[in-house]
Amino acid sequence: MLSRCLRRKLRTNGTFKLQESRWTWLQFDQEMDEKPVKVLVCGDVEGKLGALFNRVQSIQKKTGHFDLLLCVGEFFAATPEAEEEWQRYKSGEKKAPIHTYILGAGSPETAEKFPGADGCELADNITYLGRRGVFAGVSGLQIAYVSGREATREPAPAHCFASKDLAELLAPLIGGAKFRGVDILLTSQWPEEVWRFANKPQEVDTKSCGSGALANVADKLKPRYHFAALEGIHYERLPYRNHIVLQENAQHVTRFIALASVNNPAKKKYLYAFNIVPMKTMEPSELVKQPQDVTESPYRRVAKDRDGALKSGTSLAAEEEPSTQFFFDLNSGRGRKRPHEGDRSRRKPPREHPLPPGECWFCLASPQVEKHLVVSIGTHCYLALAKGGLNAGHVLILPIGHYRSTVELAAEVLQEMEKYKAALRSFYKSRGERCVLFERNFRSQHLQLQVVPVPLDCCASDDIKEAFMLQAQEQQMELAEIPRHSDLKQIAPPGTPYFYVELDSGEKLFYRIQRNFPLQFGREVLASEALLNVPTRADWKECKQSRADEEEACARLREAFQPYDFAWDD
Repeated sequence: MLSRCLRRKLRTNGTFKLQESRWTWLQFDQEMDEKPVKVLVCGDVEGKLGALFNRVQSIQKKTGHFDLLLCVGEFFAATPEAEEEWQRYKSGEKKAPIHTYILGAGSPETAEKFPGADGCELADNITYLGRRGVFAGVSGLQIAYVSGREATREPAPAHCFASKDLAELLAPLIGGAKFRGVDILLTSQWPEEVWRFANKPQEVDTKSCGSGALANVADKLKPRYHFAALEGIHYERLPYRNHIVLQENAQHVTRFIALASVNNPAKKKYLYAFNIVPMKTMEPSELVKQPQDVTESPYRRVAKDRDGALKSGTSLAAEEEPSTQFFFDLNSGRGRKRPHEGDRSRRKPPREHPLPPGECWFCLASPQVEKHLVVSIGTHCYLALAKGGLNAGHVLILPIGHYRSTVELAAEVLQEMEKYKAALRSFYKSRGERCVLFERNFRSQHLQLQVVPVPLDCCASDDIKEAFMLQAQEQQMELAEIPRHSDLKQIAPPGTPYFYVELDSGEKLFYRIQRNFPLQFGREVLASEALLNVPTRADWKECKQSRADEEEACARLREAFQPYDFAWDD
């Protein structure tokens, strides 16, 4: 079998060597250009070879030839029908239409299909990669792989990998100073908590899914693409960065993609097609380009020890900073109630909110804050009537403590801000209005999340988005739509000036401010004839009211909002 494998490799203009009872590809020492490799990746085949290869042939007729097919997860199935079909390929009666590379067994039932831990050709055009190793062709594409599941006992069963396998995979790769990562990582099993900081998969048990050992491998190998299967679903995680912003040199991002099983009844995606230029032939500036929806790495663990020093490699348990609760008389005799002094179950340790370096008009503890505009006060945020608002429902969501932007908010502050957003959406909807939120993190001392109601009969959500887009084009600004499930912190690191819009449809618009930016841009769009049709109210300074009028308007809004105010104590 091994000599057959050798002949197969020589026909594809490669060489290989045996090393510690396994084989790896060696590249030719030649100049390589930036030619993309066309790759297909498949999830669990489970013995449905005919269905898979028929689908591949159909794709190639439409889009052209692919260079290789990579299969993750369980390739075989322990059924008579699957065995009969496999024998047709093994005997040569049938032939795979593309160079196909597969991982090893994912269960004890299919382990007998593989001759051992070392890779070899199982049938014409179908090659078993092995239990673990690195596959590198003459194109320069580097593919690392780990077959099977993480072993729970020693010695590891044939369908499992052991810690020794992973150590031997990593040792020759990450030891060199020039190692930047691999192009592709193939694993049957998912890495543990790969969804952290991103969109969570909805159809898997996130408490038990995944391997911690494979998470460590993915963190160290830094693949540009990581494919896995075995969970029966299709899941594409937002890309994550492999460096710490402002602390490490920029590196490429990783895209994790899990694929479903072939011909699954729910018609979930089981084939993934893409072009990839090998990392070693790319210009560094092109390689490290960051997409807008990139997130932090799910495998980074940073915690504080008792001395406050940062340590890497520990659990990501959030230590919440204490903050002080503020209570104000809202001139209605019905504010938030203090916990009874004797009620120990409701008492919390005193907390301290971040304080500004100087005067701030929006920190709730500041003498400068205009408390007569306060509509509602939560634990970490408060709601205030906008001064010189676009209409009677125009409010601001503000953090009680001093934060300059949304991306700087502590987790508990951001969580309460989301609760205020949801409450306002419900409130406006009951009045036949849409909810538009925007933030300008530019020349602003304190975060002000502007929330403006727009009548439903005035315009649709698409009209609002189009108005922002058109106005941005006129100002020669590239206002981009970002994924609905993305987090603003994933796109704009702290310190980044930006303008952000969020519609009640879930659509989000983002602009990274470069230099001059019209400070009233958000108000100008909403005040335009296409939307609220109040162009004279684009500048808040031209819309000032007397204090008595502001107090009256705030009292009316506070009373109307009270049924939706989660901060209210009955």
